[in-house]
Amino acid sequence: MPITKESVIERLKTVNGPDFTGNIVDLGMVSEIFIADAKVFFSITVPAARAQEMEPLRAAAERVVKAIPGVAGAVVALTAEKKGGGMEAPVPPRQPSQAMPPRPAPASQRPAPQAPASHSHGKRGVPGIEAIIAVASGKGGVGKSTTAVNLALGLAANGLKVGVLDADIYGPSMPRLLNIHGRPQTVDGKVLKPMQNYGLKVMSMGFLVDEETPMIWRGPMVMSALTQMLREVEWGPLDVLVVDMPPGTGDAQLTMAQQVPLAGAVIVSTPQDLALIDARKGLNMFRKVDVPLLGIVENMSYFLAPDTGKRYDIFGHGGARREAERLGVTFLGEVPLEMGIRESSDAGAPVVVSKPDGAEAKIYRDIAAKVWDRVNEERGAAEAAVPSIVFE
Repeated sequence: MPITKESVIERLKTVNGPDFTGNIVDLGMVSEIFIADAKVFFSITVPAARAQEMEPLRAAAERVVKAIPGVAGAVVALTAEKKGGGMEAPVPPRQPSQAMPPRPAPASQRPAPQAPASHSHGKRGVPGIEAIIAVASGKGGVGKSTTAVNLALGLAANGLKVGVLDADIYGPSMPRLLNIHGRPQTVDGKVLKPMQNYGLKVMSMGFLVDEETPMIWRGPMVMSALTQMLREVEWGPLDVLVVDMPPGTGDAQLTMAQQVPLAGAVIVSTPQDLALIDARKGLNMFRKVDVPLLGIVENMSYFLAPDTGKRYDIFGHGGARREAERLGVTFLGEVPLEMGIRESSDAGAPVVVSKPDGAEAKIYRDIAAKVWDRVNEERGAAEAAVPSIVFE
């Protein structure tokens, strides 16, 4: 039988509210319930002053929902509300790995290396993934997702094993950019298998919900979904996972920066001052949480007229390069505003794979090479900074 919101609500009515007064549904503590691929997502709003003691309540709600026939899993987060209606910082949800024991690796599979923890003391890596790179922008509309997918394909073209995590919960782009359709399968009903195309392993919320379905989630729901898509996916051995971040500096960015050992961040901007102002915000956010800055990409850097070959600097030119020099950050390269890049992206065949010998594909491969060089530089710097203990 299909899982319905009504059946979930009925089960949740069996969970007592704080101090055993009523139930969490009638008390108005349960958020909008979302169901996708037999998994149930919702949050519970609790008094801010008592948020830390409400974990048993959250666990009870998760337990009764998981007991519903057909439910493959549940993501339940606590949200703390303070008097006056404003929202406090969300209570961090329990890591999915605590609710879902790790699946034993097949005997034929070599042990997956643990992700390096440089720059990320106390952050738990993802087994099998050597490096995780965030591709971010301070604002939308600068071509970040197109840059992220072509960067990933450029890394793969340079000989690396690459995965892509689409972290934009509200506006996932990877299914269309990589021409991937359908739903991911599960391993033992617990761990998702990533979708694949063009040699990339990919996970996106766009595979779990219909393209036109709006995601109306609070911050904790986004954090829980991101953590699950990262840690409950059978990525296998990867040299690098490219994370396409949503624009801005919100919950998704902080979740990735604070909970995941990022090898570094790539910032995408256009040349004009307005975009660069927002790009600085992204740069400063990653700096504050001690994530290495791998460099800046200037997208839509210039336009070459297809009929005359004449160059036009529509959005100005060189702004990102000057900003990189001013901030002491590596300038990774200029990507032109070119119709072929847009057309190939819309068609689900990014330019690095559809025109691998073209000038634009070479630009992305060169950027990918510089990014990987920067990752290795940061690794070397982190290893050199670790003191050695000598016994005499």
